[in-house]
Amino acid sequence: MSRPPFPPFNAETAARKVRIAEDAWNTRDPEKVSLAYTPDSQWRNRSDFIRGREEIVTFLTQKWQREQDYRLIKELWAFRDDRIAVRFAYEWRDQSGQWFRSHGNENWEFDENGLMRYRAASINDQPISADSRLFHWSETRRPDSHPGLSALGL
Repeated sequence: MSRPPFPPFNAETAARKVRIAEDAWNTRDPEKVSLAYTPDSQWRNRSDFIRGREEIVTFLTQKWQREQDYRLIKELWAFRDDRIAVRFAYEWRDQSGQWFRSHGNENWEFDENGLMRYRAASINDQPISADSRLFHWSETRRPDSHPGLSALGL
């Protein structure tokens, strides 16, 4: 199995890889998302340590049950060879209706087939009002015309 673009990355391929990841996560389909990772992929997500696709699917299933109406924007921060650094923000609401904007950074490492073998994510949650939301699109993919993080001042 392979997932282009492949390392080593340049500015164009790294940015494309980031957008592909954003699009996949916005589907909120744990099985689909898990296929972008090696079978033995290792994650650190906040204080959770996850290993392998099965644990990724379980983690993401639980995440998107808690984080309703999830909308994510990722932005390339840096890249080199087989590594990409990303900053991101996503908006979601909990079961009580409280909205949040979660901000974070990710470090990614890929194998030669373009599958992510390592992901480390640091994330902070900020409660926001419904009126403060900035991510307004109805379909699962963020429209190309919707501003990214820098344009939104995030």
